[in-house]
Amino acid sequence: PAAPQTETSASSGGIGALPPSVSASQVAASPAMDQAALGVATPASSAAGPAKGETPNREDHVELPEVGTTGRDAPAGDAPFDRAMPNPEARERVLRLSADNLNRLLGLAGEAQVESHWLHPFTENLQRLKRLHGELHSAFNRLRGALSEQALPVRAEQPLLDLADQLNDCRRFLHERLDELDRFDRRSAQLSQRLYLEVLRTRMRPFSEGVRRLPRLVRDLAQRLGKEVRLEIVGQNTPVDRDILEQLETPLAHLLRNAVDHGCEPPDARRTVGKPLPALIRLEARHSAGTLLISVSDDGAGVSPDRLRERILATGRATPELVQNLTHAELLEFLFLPGFTLTDRVTEISGRGVGLDAVKTAVKAVRGSLQVNSQPGVGTCFQLQLPLTLSVLRTLLVEIGDEPYALPLGQISRALQLPRAQIRTLEGRQHFSLRNESIALLAAHQVFGCEPPKTPKETFHVVIIGDRASRYGLVVDRFLGERELVVQPLDPRLGKVQDISAAATMEDGMPVLIVDVDDVLRSAERLIADGRVVQVSDAAEPLKLPRRKRVLVVEDSLTVRELERKLLLARDLDVDVAVDGMDGWNTVRAGQYDLVITDVDMPRMDGIELTQLIKRDSRLARVPVLIVTYKDREQDRMRGLQAGADYYLTKGSFHDETLLQAVEDLIGRAGE
Repeated sequence: PAAPQTETSASSGGIGALPPSVSASQVAASPAMDQAALGVATPASSAAGPAKGETPNREDHVELPEVGTTGRDAPAGDAPFDRAMPNPEARERVLRLSADNLNRLLGLAGEAQVESHWLHPFTENLQRLKRLHGELHSAFNRLRGALSEQALPVRAEQPLLDLADQLNDCRRFLHERLDELDRFDRRSAQLSQRLYLEVLRTRMRPFSEGVRRLPRLVRDLAQRLGKEVRLEIVGQNTPVDRDILEQLETPLAHLLRNAVDHGCEPPDARRTVGKPLPALIRLEARHSAGTLLISVSDDGAGVSPDRLRERILATGRATPELVQNLTHAELLEFLFLPGFTLTDRVTEISGRGVGLDAVKTAVKAVRGSLQVNSQPGVGTCFQLQLPLTLSVLRTLLVEIGDEPYALPLGQISRALQLPRAQIRTLEGRQHFSLRNESIALLAAHQVFGCEPPKTPKETFHVVIIGDRASRYGLVVDRFLGERELVVQPLDPRLGKVQDISAAATMEDGMPVLIVDVDDVLRSAERLIADGRVVQVSDAAEPLKLPRRKRVLVVEDSLTVRELERKLLLARDLDVDVAVDGMDGWNTVRAGQYDLVITDVDMPRMDGIELTQLIKRDSRLARVPVLIVTYKDREQDRMRGLQAGADYYLTKGSFHDETLLQAVEDLIGRAGE
């Protein structure tokens, strides 16, 4: 069957003017453009295309108006792009155009827009030639003045005069041609911009089309939950790319469902705190700085930081020390983790922990980003930042191994130049600090398999990618500037190219690869996990920090385990815990520890067997093992020492200083 197609209709004089939802960047890019050209026609319907051989119905194609005509030929000399005057007596006529044809037309219009920029660097070169010619003319005049002070034969003066006339003629001719080229450059850029926006307008649909079913969803869900909720939609006429609009309904439904279920309080609770009824959920769409911003906000209870910390600890997502040091914004990032939920019970509406994770995945699929802001007692706001269209991509062009690569601007946190002196090395990995955050450095030439630079640098060009959970500084050779590129999909026969999402062509015809940032982040994690990260600067100054010794406590009793952990933490030691011998064996193999403290009687694996396994392992044999147990018989003590324990301490005579002295005897004082 044919691809899904849509239908629109408009007057015979061309597609009518639509609501002037125009971004500042679009207006600035084409000052002479009629702002009405950005309006969006209201669609009539949408359905799947006909099967092969069938006659297409009205729903199978996009219906575009046929240009009006007066019934006679246009007069000679009329510009081919002039719009004919509409005939008031002519009835409205439409043309049927498939969605695939529209996509191809938009791609060609985008290429024309990019190609129109090719004249700009050529004009700049001619301007430089103009300056050089002016300098040559000035030098000739100085030479001519110096020679005129000397007695020259008459026959030598005439050639100088002729040469001066030729230089003047050449200079005047160059100025005239340069002015003509400059005017043509501006007209070409404006015309290609208008052509692109006109074709793009045929793909745009008002935001209201994609949210028609959401008010009913909110109303029905509020009734089921016994809540009073009002949905307010702002910017219903905002133009949105058809492909993006089709993928927005599901994530927006997730956000609205969460706002009703988790955000808005029941009527009694709102009356208690003095909030008005009904609760308000606001769905807004607008253009800003060349992007589409969609926000979903509510005036509910917001997200409690204390509740977030409790759920993070309950699910084991982070250690208690880390959770206490996280800011409210960093805590909110946990909401997007797979399987994470603030609800203790699972219902038909929520509790499964798949909503926000699915929303973030859907937003990333259209090259967008998702942010959340919440104030307890005031409300929560989710903001989606999306491109205006998927056919043209705003990118940062960088050079890696003498080859250009394009990074989508929407997936870059920041680009900066980093002095060598600010790079620090910690545990074999290089970092730098940015606003009190330590960011790991990653060499782009290692990710993309390019040759590293042969000469050392004093300043590095760094592009920061990723989010708070995993953020890296990608070191590139140099920045080439921002570019708007027409996205060209790779040949499907290539399959998925690692770290690359698509390709494009620059103004000079040179191809450029568009980077898949999410794939690069996964590649970075694999390199770090395998320990294969190369240094971006061999001369980086090591970060000198006192090494804290690590101790693993293996104890099935919660009381004893917590007592030992607090005693060791007070001596400035890093402490990890395990609940039985099997858990301790898995933990000690995965980490690097200076000491293992273990009980004897434990489920699944006792302390004696754990000690034997540690001492038999060639990599762990040098790790001291301290046994702390209630078994105080001499045969029990001998059994523990024969298994390989370095110290045997009974709990019957146990007190704080006894344990700490034993630890000091085995591994020394902290920091030594």
